[in-house]
Amino acid sequence: MIAEILADTSARMDRAVEAAKDDFATVRTGRANPQLFQKILVDYYGSPTPLAQLASLNTPEARTLVVTPYDKSALKAIEQAIRDMPNLGANPSNDGNIVRVSMPELTAERRKEYVKLVRTKGEDAKVHLRGIRRKAKDELDALKSEVGEDDLVRAEKELDAVTRSHVDEIDEALKRKEAELLEV
Repeated sequence: MIAEILADTSARMDRAVEAAKDDFATVRTGRANPQLFQKILVDYYGSPTPLAQLASLNTPEARTLVVTPYDKSALKAIEQAIRDMPNLGANPSNDGNIVRVSMPELTAERRKEYVKLVRTKGEDAKVHLRGIRRKAKDELDALKSEVGEDDLVRAEKELDAVTRSHVDEIDEALKRKEAELLEV
């Protein structure tokens, strides 16, 4: 029973770390990156649809991204969704077949803002991990009458070690993203 709780907790923490890394990838650096556009939702025939389902994304140059829609009728909606994306600062242009997105050079001030944003996202991810840990601890405490106290103490130490390793993983990803952002 304890092993199941710990395995489930570890799996949930793994998913939380992956979600945090995906979230970090949506913060732009000086280069155009298709992952920046993963969370863009386009109003396609009345329903919000992820951009990746409507178009292919290519980076022919360091600061240019080309969006080629599968359906040409969605071109205007895609261009508008990119223009409305907050914290992107991109300027899309539509030539009738593709949307070309030019990413402006980041200023030092803008880089610092993005570092703050990434740190906030990292802290949110750690809070989420602590919530998962708290739920697992409650589940372990509920087993108090069924298992020995030594097993419970050992399980809590293992839970703390799993949590610590996942927090360290988020810290490492955060450090890499900050270095990427501050690189000129």
